[in-house]
Amino acid sequence: MNRKGILIVISGFSGAGKGTLMKKLTADYDNYALSISMTTRGPRDGEMNGREYFFVTKDEFEERIAQDGMIEYASYCGNYYGTPRAYVEEQLENGKDVILEIEIQGAHKVKEIYPQALLLFVMPPSAGELYRRLKGRGTETDEVIAKRMSRAVEESEGIDTYDYIVVNDKLEDCIAQINAIVGAAHNTPGCNEEFIDTIRKELKDLLKGE
Repeated sequence: MNRKGILIVISGFSGAGKGTLMKKLTADYDNYALSISMTTRGPRDGEMNGREYFFVTKDEFEERIAQDGMIEYASYCGNYYGTPRAYVEEQLENGKDVILEIEIQGAHKVKEIYPQALLLFVMPPSAGELYRRLKGRGTETDEVIAKRMSRAVEESEGIDTYDYIVVNDKLEDCIAQINAIVGAAHNTPGCNEEFIDTIRKELKDLLKGE
């Protein structure tokens, strides 16, 4: 049985630790491929084009949209973010479980295109901890932090549209939980339609041969 990859959508509040989780998950397990998003925001200190994001201009991003080269895209805090299509589909065919780290808007669009996509929402153990993590970055002004907290209030209304929530308190526990959820998802009927159809056909053929 050929094992095709699963598309995994990871969303969560800014500051919930999504980036750290994804880096650790892909480092610990070799069955994952992290899709690199495209954005029109400028790189933060230490970020490199083609590693954390593909950094492009607004015109370049809109050209990709016009060419149907994006699985999804959304505007967040004045910038475009989106997922290039070709890389994702190639990795899925090669049996890799592809992780998309995107916002709620994009997650819903992905689910429309890929109904078997697995939607996970990463949450902090408390709202206070979320604020402390944002403040602890030391890279954003109080005004930006306030905007991110306000955005988190809005995003919290969409959590129940996800398949699972994952609380990022202890990193190792959270990683293990995500990997277990993905492993279980591989055994759902929806992810094994070809195998099920093959068994059905074999059963009928055997019955005819009796």
